[in-house]
This record gives sequence, structure tokens and C-alpha cells, in this order.
Amino acid sequence: MTDRFPLVGRGAELERLEAVLDGRGGRPGVVDLTGSAGIGKSRLLTELCERAADRGMAVLRGRATEYERHIPFRLFTDAFADLDPELLHDLDPQSPAAPVLYGVGPGGAVGSVGSGGGTIGAVGVVGAGPADRFAAHRATARLLAELAGRGGTGLLIALDDLHWADPASLELLDHLVRHPLRAPVVIIVARRDRQTSPSLTAALTRGIDAGAVLRLGLGPLAEDTCREHLAAGLPPGRAARLYAASEGNPLYFLTLLQGQSASAVPAGGLATLLLDELSPLTAAQRRTAEAVAVLGDHSTPPLLALTAAAPDLAGLHADLNALARRDLLRPGPGGMWSLRHPVLRAVVHENTEHHRRAGMHRRAAAALAGAGAAASVRAHHVERALTGWDPELADVLLEAAGQSETTAPASSAHWLGVVLRVMPDTPPYTARRRELLLKRARALSVCGNLRESRDLLHEVIAAIPADGGGAGAGPAGGDDGNGGDGRDGAVMRAAAVTLCASMERHLGQYRASVALLRRELRRRPAPGPAEAVALGLELGSSAPHASAYQDVRAELLRTYELARTLGDEPAAAGALAISALGEAYDGNLPAAREYTDRAGACVDALPDRDLADSCEPLARLGWAEFYLERYEDAERHADRGVAIARRGGPLHLLPHLLLCKAIVHTHSCRLGSALDLVDEAESIARGIGSDELVALVLANKAQVLIAAQPSGDGVALAVAEEAVAALGPRTSWWASLAWCVMGYAALHAGDAPRARSAILRAGGPDQAGLQPSMRPLFLEVLVTAAVVTGDLADAEQWARRARREAEHLGLPVQRASALRSEGQVLAAQGAAAAAARRYALAAEEAARSGAALWEAQSLLLGASLTAESGRADAAERMWQRGHRLAEWGGAKLLTDLADLLRPARQTAPLAPAAPGLPRTSGLPGLTRREQEIASLVAEGLTTPAIAARLYLSPRTVDTHLSHIFRKTGVTSRSALAALTARTTSTVRGST
Repeated sequence: MTDRFPLVGRGAELERLEAVLDGRGGRPGVVDLTGSAGIGKSRLLTELCERAADRGMAVLRGRATEYERHIPFRLFTDAFADLDPELLHDLDPQSPAAPVLYGVGPGGAVGSVGSGGGTIGAVGVVGAGPADRFAAHRATARLLAELAGRGGTGLLIALDDLHWADPASLELLDHLVRHPLRAPVVIIVARRDRQTSPSLTAALTRGIDAGAVLRLGLGPLAEDTCREHLAAGLPPGRAARLYAASEGNPLYFLTLLQGQSASAVPAGGLATLLLDELSPLTAAQRRTAEAVAVLGDHSTPPLLALTAAAPDLAGLHADLNALARRDLLRPGPGGMWSLRHPVLRAVVHENTEHHRRAGMHRRAAAALAGAGAAASVRAHHVERALTGWDPELADVLLEAAGQSETTAPASSAHWLGVVLRVMPDTPPYTARRRELLLKRARALSVCGNLRESRDLLHEVIAAIPADGGGAGAGPAGGDDGNGGDGRDGAVMRAAAVTLCASMERHLGQYRASVALLRRELRRRPAPGPAEAVALGLELGSSAPHASAYQDVRAELLRTYELARTLGDEPAAAGALAISALGEAYDGNLPAAREYTDRAGACVDALPDRDLADSCEPLARLGWAEFYLERYEDAERHADRGVAIARRGGPLHLLPHLLLCKAIVHTHSCRLGSALDLVDEAESIARGIGSDELVALVLANKAQVLIAAQPSGDGVALAVAEEAVAALGPRTSWWASLAWCVMGYAALHAGDAPRARSAILRAGGPDQAGLQPSMRPLFLEVLVTAAVVTGDLADAEQWARRARREAEHLGLPVQRASALRSEGQVLAAQGAAAAAARRYALAAEEAARSGAALWEAQSLLLGASLTAESGRADAAERMWQRGHRLAEWGGAKLLTDLADLLRPARQTAPLAPAAPGLPRTSGLPGLTRREQEIASLVAEGLTTPAIAARLYLSPRTVDTHLSHIFRKTGVTSRSALAALTARTTSTVRGST
């Protein structure tokens, strides 16, 4: 179907889309329009854009193209081409959004391909630094929100042929799906579902599950619709045959109708029909159509003349007009021409004779270069022009790879791959090939293709002998016969091994990483001192995940001493930071404090430029300081690392830094900012593509959500489930953390048995696998689960162990946790006054370290017990401070808890429960007897069973139940059971 035909047969779909524009029934941020080629997606998009414009909305429309899939942000730059030029003048060309708005031009300039007169305009300044692609995502989102607000009526962005979109555009779209804009912005994407990558489909499906995406599938048109609206006047029998042949596909139907195929459909189907339309053309007209297919969106007459090698412009214009009369070509804005449908472009391009097509692409690349186009715009033409090794064309591809290295690493990796595919595999080029392979592996690692990067690095390692020799001199790039850029082969080999081990580590293959590093460190001749330091630092990063930190402690110390001997202060700081984190994780706090102090002094003395290549010391130091409960220092170092990483440091480290700051904000009860930080970390982790990193981010995100979401909300549990699913059967630091968070989330979802099994899965039967320096907090989950299920013997056992471990650590937050565990056991035994004292002490301990979240929780839980013990004024003070801290920090779980547990003023303590009777439920406003009955309902007991347990008549139990229903507002036993279980786990539990 083409835009020249009226929209028919899509009334229901259009009505749903208009409802989205009007915000009726909620407005999803993205509409996913799917269907086969020619089914009418583009026509429906056109109609929707017109109706949005009629409503006063700003409208941007972009289209991905089949032959430009590696031009970074091509889909969005096409959409932004519709922006008012005056608006562009207001925007800072050095803004992170510039690569999306303009593309990346030569020498770091931001440039935009314009069509007027066949020239390519450049906007911006030369020399701008490399952009962070994730900063570009956030900046673009802010820009879209600003555009939506300028007119007051909203913004529609229509993105067509998404299945052909470049990776950078897909990353940006994924960000917009997962972070819906707080503005009246609707993004509608159209794609062929059968040609869509699984990763894109999964991203959109996740959006559907979250309510951010609405999916509409377009099917075939009905036969009567085709006959009445597309083939009016055609004899019914002929119309029926055309419909049967087209299977209700509008494009196929109209092509058959235009071709007037009377009886049979050609064996080649639609492609054959479209080629039939080309058969009457003259040779010059055919070349013009082929040139349009080659140039795509740059098909202006001057560029077409150069690409088609037309003898004169007058003849070219005549051919263009003749093709327009046949409705093969259509004019566009700015003198641009296009074939009437992407399917027709594909047919024309693929059926152009191979050598003629390669020549056209070569001329197109030259014409675009003459017009000032960036290498990234010319690169896809160069790729299709290559028929063998051509150093001049290869330089264009390498320039394009360099331009897209930071903003679109997938494109960079692609262009490097094209060069490597045609570069001779002969001795003169050996060193250069290795250098480019290593560069490509780095690009692949950044864009998330960790396995491909790892495999490529193994290829590089295998190609370089252990002595680093075997490289021949070559003409490409001034090779010196060893490294290709002044480095020798041994240095390149060590770099490849280090990066390969890092890839194995990020993939969760810790043993493979350690084996690779140890083999390299043992080889003869031994690696040079600088290479040994790099290898040793990576070994210190990987080994604790494979075995235990103490197994690598001595080697890490030798690495530190070697770095000091070399005067390599950044490496020395890195070794100290690894040591600090390892000792802090293991709970060896005297050593952890010593190494943390030394690492902090070393890092603080270094300028940012010395840490630009690796912010990892700042990440590790920040986490060590967090475990030592030095929250201010942890946040300070994390902030510095974030700033360095944003200015061009390694982006794969940014999530670790963001998470460090987020978890500090969580413990200090600043949950709004913590959520923003984990959301950004998740965006980056998903872009990188490491299951291990995604799992770590999600585990930390679930921790924030538990406290930030209202009581009974299931989001935190779902996030924790995704974290453990991403890790699979692995065992590591991060796996243990993910399972522990799963335990917390299950507890707060009211599933105490599942919480218990998650913690046991994390730490094993003796819980030795739990992080030693955080073990009391994790044991608190086991205590709570045991109390909830009535297993007080287990609860006492876990609480005693938590107390021993907390006293050994001497950390206030861990001591607070152990005190809460004791308080739970005492409360379950009916010793309210003793339990209240434990919670009050826990609040004091948490306050010492600035852990406002734990202080608030301890106060609120202790307030109700303090009231039960007859100290009403003290209970009210505890409640007020706990509520104030929770409300200030955005801890919705705790504010819900405060509302539920505000203590009533008591004049005398309640009598303890008789031995063998259930503990009280903690529901406010209930009498002691009503609390007992509610607890038994939560345990699943029937009315006769409750009556027998409490020595009451069934009628008396039912009377109490009616009072309970009235006071709590619930209307069924199941609802009461759920409320009681949730309240009990919240009151006796811990976040």
C-alpha cells in the first residue's frame, strides 16, 4: 500500500491509536505496530501523523533503511531532520544529544547531512570530545520532553521500518521504553515482526509487560474491503483471483492490479511483478532508478548525476520525471527523490548488475565526500564498493570506526570487521591485523558482544607467540614489525590476555579467567613488569569470584610492590583498592581499614587524568568503604568515579560506581535518588549485555525497591527473580547477593518459606557462603522467616549466631541487625519489654553510622513493643522520629508500617501470651484475643480448629471474626490471612 491511496480497512486500529494520542485509558509511551511487508504499516503511520498534526501536536517522522544499518543514530537523525531549524540553533552542539541530532562529523565535529542542492552541511564545532552514548540517551529524552512541552499539546515520533534500525538507535529506543518520559510524548514504531531481531522483540515485550508499550498487529485486509475500495469496477471474478493471489496484502494486491495480470501470478511473486514494472524503461532511466536505490535518502539530482554517471543534468531531470509518471519514483522535500516503497528499493538494488552496483556505490562515496559528508555516512557505500583490498577505501572505514567508537561501538566494530575481512592475511599485514583485531574486540566488549569479543581475543592470543615475535613489517599504519603502533608483540599479547580475562570475568566464567591469567603469568619468557602488573590486577579482580580472596592475597601484594617499583601509582592504587575490597568483603576489618586508608590516600593524591583509563580503583574503594559503613567517603569516591567515567572513561565500570552511590543512598534513606541511580545503572548494564552485570544491578535495584515501594507491592520480588534467573546456577559474590535479596523480597511479599530457602541457597546449610561482613543482616531474614512460621528454636539459633558475628565485626549496622533479630525472638516469646529494649538499642546503633533507613525501621518496630510494655510516651517519641525519617527519605514501606503500627496509649502492659498460644499478629486496633484469632487464620486454621485451640465455641470465634473484619476493612478470611502475614513479616522483619 502506498501513501497515495486512501486508508481503508484499518478503522479499529486507527481508533485505538487516536485514543493513545488523546490519552484516553492511559497513554503508553510506545506503540509497537507490527506486520509483514506491504501490509499497510507506513500508510497507517502517515494517517496518524496527519491526525496528530491536526490536534496541534509536534510530529517527527524517521525511517530506517535496509542499506544504511550501521550509520549511528540514523533512524533518529532522520526523525530530527523535521525539527524547526530555529530550534537547532538554540541547542548546544557539544550537548550529549548532539550525536543523535546531527550524527558525528569529521574530526569530532557534529554534522548533519542536508539535501538542499546536493550539499552536505556541517553544524557544530570541530574538536568536540567523544560523547558518552548513555549520556546521549538521557539528553535526548530531556530534549523530547522539552519539545513536547513547547506547544503544550504533545509530541508524536513515528519511526518506520524499525527492523532495519542501526544498533545505536535501538539502544536509544530501548532506553526510552524502559524510562517512559514524564511528558505527553508518544513514540510509534512500525516493523516487520519476522525480520525483527530477538533482542529488539524482547525489549518491546518487556515494555508491554510493564505497561509502557501497546502492540498492534496488522493482518490482511478483508476481501470485500479490497474489492470495494481498491478495485472498484473490476469484475468480481477477477477481483477474487487478485485477492487470492495477494492473500489480502494491500501492496501485493495493488501491484497485481496495476500490472493487470489476468490469470496467473508469476512464480517469483512480488519481486517478479515489481521487476516487470522496470522492463519498459530505457537504459538511462534504469540507471537513474538504480542510482536512487543506491543513494537512498541522499538522492538529490547533483548526487544522482555523479552516482549514475549521467552525461548531463537535463537528461537526468527528464528521466526522473518519466519515472515519476510511472509512479516508480516520488519527489520529496529539498529536491530529494525516492522509490515509492522500500520493497521496490530492495528489488531494484539487489537486481542491479554486481559490478555496476559496486561502481555506483564507489561514485556515491566520492560524491558524498566532495559534499563534506562524514566518514560514517560514506562508510556503507564504501563497504558495498569493496571488491578486494583497497587501502584508500579502508581508510574511510577506519575513520568511520574511530568516529563511532564511543557513541556507537557496534558500528565501530562493524567497520573494523569489514576492513579485516578484505585486508590480506599475509606477513606484511600481520601486525596491523592484530592491532585491528584487538581494537575490534574492545569495541565489541563495550557494545555488549562480550562472547564475540572474548572469542576474537582468543584468536589474537593464539596468533601471537609467547615471546611476542612473528610480526612482519608492513605498509599499513607504519608498522615496525612488532606491534603496529610502536608496541611490541609481547605487549599486545598481554593486553589481549588481560582484556580476554576481563571478558571471561564479566561473563561469569571466573575459573576460565583465572586459568588464562595464571598461564600467562607463568609463561617463558615471563611478561614484562608493566604487563605483569596489568595481569596481576585482573587476577586480583577475578580470583575471589572463583575461590576466595585469601587465595590471591599474596600475589596481589606482589603486584602492588611491582607497581610501586615501576612508579605506576594508578596501578598501585588499584592493587590497594582490590585488597581493601577483598578484606572488607571477607570481614577482616582491621586489614580492610588499613588497606582502605592507604588506597584512599593514594587515590586522592592522583589527578583525574591518571584514573581516566580505569576508574575501577574508585569503584572498589567506594564499595570497601560502604562495607566499613564509611558512607560519606564511599559516596565521595563514587561521585568522582562517575564524573571521570562520564568524561570518557570505561563505561562498563559506571554501573558499579552508580550502584555504590545508590546503596549508600538506600542505607541513609534517600530512596528517590537511589532509584534514579539504579535505573541509570540498569540502562548501561543492559546495553553492555552482561548477564552477570545485569544480575548485580537488578539485585541492588530490588534492595532499593523493597524500601521504596508500598507494603505488599510485588515489583521488588519480580526484579529479584529476574536477577537470580540471569545468573542461573552460578556461584559467586554476586550470585550470593542476588539470592539474599530474593530472600528479603520474598519475606516482604509474605512468603516466609521461600525467603528461608533463598537465604539457604545463597549461603549453604552452614551459611558460610553469605558475605561475612554483611552476614548478620542476611541472618535476620532467617530469624524473621522462622518467627513467622512459628519455628522459634531455629529463630533463636540464627539470632544467637547473628549476635556473635555482629560482635566480631563491630559494625553498627550489623549490630543493629543482630539486636532486631533478638527483639523478634523475644517478642514472639511474649517478652515485649525486653524486645522493645533491643529495638531501641538497634536504632541507636544504626544512627551512629548514619544508616537512617535502619534507624527508622528499628524505631517503628520498637514503638509498638514499647507501647505494649506500658511506656506510651517513649513509644510515641520513637514512632514520631521513625515516621519522620521514613517520610523524608521516601521509604513508602516504612511509612505504611508507621501508619499500621502507630502505638495506642496503654496504661499497663498487656499480659504475655500463654505458653502454646500463637503470637499476636500486630494488626492495630485489635484486642489481644482478636490478634490471636487473626494469627491463626493466617496459619490456615478453620473456625472449629481455632475454637479448639483457644478453648472457645465456634460461635464466639465467628463473632470475633466479624469484629476483626469491621476493624481491618477486609471482607474475607483469605484477605485477612494475607494482611496478617504481610503485617507480621513486616513488623518482625527487616528490609
